[in-house]
Amino acid sequence: PVPDRRLEELARIVNPEKIIPTAIEFVDIAGLVKGASEGEGLGNKFLSYIREVDAIIHVVRCFKDENVSHTYPDIEPVRDVEVVNLELILADLESLEKRIDKAQRMAKSGEKKYITEYELLGRVKEELVKGISIRNMEFSDEERIIIGELFLLSAKPVIYAANIDEADLGKDMEGLSAVKKLWQYASKEKSEVMVVSAKIEEEIIQLDPGERELFMKELGIPLSGMDRLIKACYKLLGLISFLTIKPPEVRAWTIKEGTRAPEAAGKIHTDFQKGFICVEVIDYNTLVDIG
Repeated sequence: PVPDRRLEELARIVNPEKIIPTAIEFVDIAGLVKGASEGEGLGNKFLSYIREVDAIIHVVRCFKDENVSHTYPDIEPVRDVEVVNLELILADLESLEKRIDKAQRMAKSGEKKYITEYELLGRVKEELVKGISIRNMEFSDEERIIIGELFLLSAKPVIYAANIDEADLGKDMEGLSAVKKLWQYASKEKSEVMVVSAKIEEEIIQLDPGERELFMKELGIPLSGMDRLIKACYKLLGLISFLTIKPPEVRAWTIKEGTRAPEAAGKIHTDFQKGFICVEVIDYNTLVDIG
């Protein structure tokens, strides 16, 4: 569920039988290994899972623990990230080769849109060969539409989750060399790094709400890592929530930022969109002030 304190406040006012938050789905995919694009590890199965998601949260190991196995003998987050990014790039190059051949044939017709696509794909291929992910390339709005239709893997936006030791929570970046290296790498591609401790998150999930709040307060954590990741994903994907109050429930709905009212109504029921006439909206803060 997507954390939204507005639901709790509205529930206090209208006292509904149910509070229904909106949700964002996370797919846990086993780590990708070097050579995946050639069938190593989960190989194409892993890549097919990645193809179906809207964004990637890359959990990167930034802690030392001999009891927790790792592919390599040392902890190098940038190397681990580059292994995954390279495999996504290699998979994209394979996909592009087929598309370029088709675009080249179509471009011979002389039609402008096919010529544009052929030239664009050639430019993208050149950048991929240099090891540049598609998400880090510059495109016009028209070009971005063409690229979006190809569902290429390295085009997907990414958040790097730096998984640190529980003892390192609260330390600044200067005291966490692995996290600092990851942040420096991510800043070059304008991606976000979020610091989390999977060990602490596991403990938080197992507690009931009252104990959870106390535990997090003792650790100085205002929001759990999961809640922070959800909020970051919402922002990354350009998502927002709107709320409805209809006895017996208060409910949140997810839409893309900039969605028009008829399409938002369609999220509730398709008939609302088909027969849309008008909508009555009240600002959340105004409603709370009125009580």
